[in-house]
Amino acid sequence: MLVYTKILFILMKSKSEIKKIAKKTIEIELAAISKLNDSINDQFVDVVNLILNNKGRLIVAGIGKSANIANKLVATFNSTGQPSVFLHAADAIHGDLGNIQTDDIVICISKSGNTFEVKSLIPYIKKMGNKIVALTGNLTSFLALNADFVLDVSVEKEACPNNLAPTSSTTAQLVMGDALAVSLLYCKNFSNQDFARYHPGGTLGKRLYLTLNDIISSQQKPKVNEDDSVNNVIIEISKSRLGATAVFKGEKMTGIITDGDLRRMLEKNTNLSNLKAYDIMSKNPITVSSDLLAYDSLLIMEEKNINQLIVLTNSSYVGIVHIHDILKHGVV
Repeated sequence: MLVYTKILFILMKSKSEIKKIAKKTIEIELAAISKLNDSINDQFVDVVNLILNNKGRLIVAGIGKSANIANKLVATFNSTGQPSVFLHAADAIHGDLGNIQTDDIVICISKSGNTFEVKSLIPYIKKMGNKIVALTGNLTSFLALNADFVLDVSVEKEACPNNLAPTSSTTAQLVMGDALAVSLLYCKNFSNQDFARYHPGGTLGKRLYLTLNDIISSQQKPKVNEDDSVNNVIIEISKSRLGATAVFKGEKMTGIITDGDLRRMLEKNTNLSNLKAYDIMSKNPITVSSDLLAYDSLLIMEEKNINQLIVLTNSSYVGIVHIHDILKHGVV
């Protein structure tokens, strides 16, 4: 145990050494990314146009660490509207080739381009007639020589001190794949609404599709008349649990009373018997449309430093939304 402890102490690095190693790693990988600029050429444009004009899916294949990158790129493509399927190169040659359909384009990722699985897979894909796009670091490899399109993701060296563990090379693969995905996104004019369609869950999705209609549909519509007593106002606000009520004169909305207005009124007045809703309401309240995104409503509340908004549909009063209701729906 003593010997082990001494060896461990010898192997330990100082804080400055660890920082130096980390910064060097980032420096090497940044250089690998920067080198990719040279690979954004006409061949890259051809691949983008090939995918844009294709009716099938993208099949993204790889093995080892390249398979991990392929998996991530499939997630990115799918989330930005490009139907994609991950294919593990080893599984492909043991029955999963059936995933590849007639109009699919195959993106094959491999640093060496000469792995057994890739060399076994490519001839079958060519025989099936599918277009092959190679992301490889070896332009003279079997993969590069047999692909229809080649995107160069070669790196000078890995960040690993032994130049073995895939680090810079997988970063280059990932960035090149992201460059493809984002180029496709721009070419398709992929909008916030499109993004929301593929991300209905989670904070991102809710920010982009959840409207006030979705929040206030089941809530009451607190409402008092200008000549109602303060007691009636308090009852109406308490009943709705929205911390506010709209104030009307006949069929016209003329103001809003919030629980904050009530507190300020109590601080100034001891005799409430003669006070009416009109006396304590805030005139010209801020109103929003029911089809406004909940997240945009939250931004308005934060900007105006208020907790409630009156919601209208075609100029008609449909309810009040409270900041807590928006937060409860998880838009932030």
